Order: sequence, then C-alpha cells, then structure tokens
Amino acid sequence: MKWTNDRGGNVEDRRGLGGGAVVGGGLGTLIIAAIIFFLGGDPSSVLSSGAGSSSAGTEQRELTAEDKKVGEMVDMMGKWNIITWDQVFKENGMTYTPPKIILFENTTQSGCGTAQSAMGPFYCPADQSVYMDMRFFNELQQRFGAQVTEFTVAYVLAHEVGHHVQTLLGTTQKVDQLRRSGRYSEADMNRVSVATELQADFYAGLWAKRTDADRHILEPGDIQSAIEAAEAVGDDNIQKRSQGYVNQESFTHGSSAQRKEWFMKGYNTGDIRQGDTFNQLLK
Repeated sequence: MKWTNDRGGNVEDRRGLGGGAVVGGGLGTLIIAAIIFFLGGDPSSVLSSGAGSSSAGTEQRELTAEDKKVGEMVDMMGKWNIITWDQVFKENGMTYTPPKIILFENTTQSGCGTAQSAMGPFYCPADQSVYMDMRFFNELQQRFGAQVTEFTVAYVLAHEVGHHVQTLLGTTQKVDQLRRSGRYSEADMNRVSVATELQADFYAGLWAKRTDADRHILEPGDIQSAIEAAEAVGDDNIQKRSQGYVNQESFTHGSSAQRKEWFMKGYNTGDIRQGDTFNQLLK
C-alpha cells in the first residue's frame, strides 16, 4: 500500500493514557469475543452488559516511535475515507459527515458502553465513532490465519466506516427498528445482520476502488490481503474452527464466499447503487 501526504482523518488517539486492563476470561474469552465483535455493526447490547471487567489505575506510558507511525497511518486512512465518501455523497446530492476514529488499548469508554480490546474493531452508532485497538490485528493473523498487511488495516477501517455510512443513510436505524419490534424470529434477524455486514463489505470495496482511482494507493497483493481478511472471519470459517461444523441459520456476518463476493462487487463497480444486500428485507 502506498502512503500519501493526506492527514486529518478525525482520529483521537487514547493509547498510552492508562486505560484499565481487561481481567477475567483469559485468552479463550479474548478469542471468542474477537470472533463475535470483529467487524460488527452495533455491539451496544453486549457492551452494556459489562462482559468481563477492568482494573483501573494502569500506568500511563509514552507512545513509541512505532506507535506514532501506526497512528499516522490510521490518520492517513481516515482522511482517505473522508475524501472518498465526501465525493460519493456529493455525487448523490447528499452531505457526508465523517465518524471519529478512536485508537485505544485495553479499555475505553464509548457511546455504546465500555470498549475492550478483546472486542476487536467496531463502530458505535450512538457516538458515530470507530473504535480500534491495533493489537487485534496480531490476533487476526495468529488465530484466524489472515495475512495482515497495512491494507488489511485499511480494509477493516473501511468496513467500519461502511457502518457509519449506513447510519448516515438511515439503514442502521431501520435495522434497529426491526430488532426492537419483536415481530421477527432470530433466524430472520440473523439474515438482516448478514445483509448489514455484507453491505459494509461492499462499501469497503467501493471505497478501495474510488480511493485508488483518486490517490493511487494500491500495490500488488493489497486487494488479496483484504479478501483473505474477509474470508478469515466468514461465519462458516469461524464455526468450523470453533465448533467443527457449520450452521448457516446462525450466520450473522455472512460466509467467506459471500464476504469476498460483496467486497469485490463494491470494488469492481465503484457504484453505491449496486450495494443492496437486503433484497427486500427492509421493505
């Protein structure tokens, strides 16, 4: 992935500020929580339940040169998202408002409750912010078999910004209304959840297409690294690893093949109008 001089991605860096350390649950809980929350849309119901606990008083630390470089990279990626989505919204007669991107470690407070590193990257619609503990990418590579590159991080961030786009377009609110109505079965809501996640993958692909056309950021292997990350966290792959069999009715994010399909559809078309993953589900 090629770097550019773009900065100003609306990033708030809370790393090194002494957030509480997560206790209770151990590595097994970390892996399970990462599976549940990775690339999730609205984790507020689980976040507010207080899964796990935290210990206050962790000493503050000074960010290393590597930490600062990572922060600079995320700031650049955030700016890329602002530039691209601002243009897409303008083309469709709308105004884009960017999310805040919050980097943290261990724990921090979000509009959806306590954010913990074990939860992986997520978007909180309550405060329209993306939360990322960068150490999650080590877990992605070591536990889920995805080769992590700089563009893997860009894809994950673009997916979470895709959830923000859904909030700006009213999709998030429609999904929440369906969930709160109580009129739909768990299987029905799982299908809606899959559609929500696949659309965020579509938006990530669209972002990659449009940003590369404008900023020429892609290098050989970048798109493949994004696909590998998407496939690694497909519901079927996760279920095979965790329980040894696949139950399609319990899918909430989509299969590996579906995630690849919709990311590539966004990348190949670059057209936001082609991203209706719901197919009448929200009608």
